[in-house]
Amino acid sequence: MKAVVCKTWGLPDTLVVDELPDVVPGEGQVAIRVEAAGVNFPDVLIIQNKYQFKPELPFTPGGELAGTVTAVGAGVDRYKVGDRVIAFVGQGAFAQQIAVPMKSVMPMPPGMDFDIAAAITLTYGTSHHAVVDRAQLKAGETMLVLGAAGGVGLAAIEIGKALGARVIAAASSDEKLEVCRQHGADALINYSTQDLREAIKAATDGKGPDVIYDPVGGVYAEPAFRSIAWRGRYLVIGFANGEIPKLPLNLPLLKGASIVGVFWGEFVRREPKGNATAMAELMGWLAEGKIRPHISGRYALADTPKALNDMAARKVTGKVVIQPQR
Repeated sequence: MKAVVCKTWGLPDTLVVDELPDVVPGEGQVAIRVEAAGVNFPDVLIIQNKYQFKPELPFTPGGELAGTVTAVGAGVDRYKVGDRVIAFVGQGAFAQQIAVPMKSVMPMPPGMDFDIAAAITLTYGTSHHAVVDRAQLKAGETMLVLGAAGGVGLAAIEIGKALGARVIAAASSDEKLEVCRQHGADALINYSTQDLREAIKAATDGKGPDVIYDPVGGVYAEPAFRSIAWRGRYLVIGFANGEIPKLPLNLPLLKGASIVGVFWGEFVRREPKGNATAMAELMGWLAEGKIRPHISGRYALADTPKALNDMAARKVTGKVVIQPQR
């Protein structure tokens, strides 16, 4: 089988496609033919050794996938050959085959295609954990989403609307904001052309957002936080900008506001039952049409470096997927 391999830490162009032995599932494992693998911003960081999760070299990147079960190991009783499944894994998804623990697998809902299935676990899982669990966003509240046209940003918009909140989308271009509008955003801010604080003030009648969802970091963090409402919750999702902001701690004091960390991968590890409940709710919303992953690009396995470069250059809206069998 073919797989993308990271042999040395570096930028996406250092990745290679190698021929590796076919996988054989061990005890408690499920072997999957990978039909689609979701691409996420952490993948760009992991191959550079810049992420919390640090695999040993060499390794195959890619954290989420959808495909068909080809074999099961001893002790596996929940899945059989031919089942269509989704899996969230630490690494290994950018390959034609993978063997994963049974606990990392869940069945694909009937009628779902592989690309959509591969695009839902990390982005929607992260945003559900952030918005529902950590922020406790309520109907009638207002949420500001920074970097709103990215995968987690669009997921946050849709989840906010599913909960009955008002959602303000902030992004770097009018084209990206149009995608946000199509996915339910009530108000739009172009922070490349507008003063962020003034635009937030105008969009909230001076009250500020109850929740700020920030996967970007960098220069937008402080002006956004200065605009937060009383008792607001500021969600620290990640730092796509590349700069970890340093917020003055008098700001949360003055607003009675909270800075709330969000680390979905650790949540999955520590609280698997809570994650299972969240994923069940997301699948229900998907069936009802309340969420609909936006797939903006599909790449062959050999084009994985281009997919990651596009992600790093912030050219991606929503999600892109690798189709390893191409």
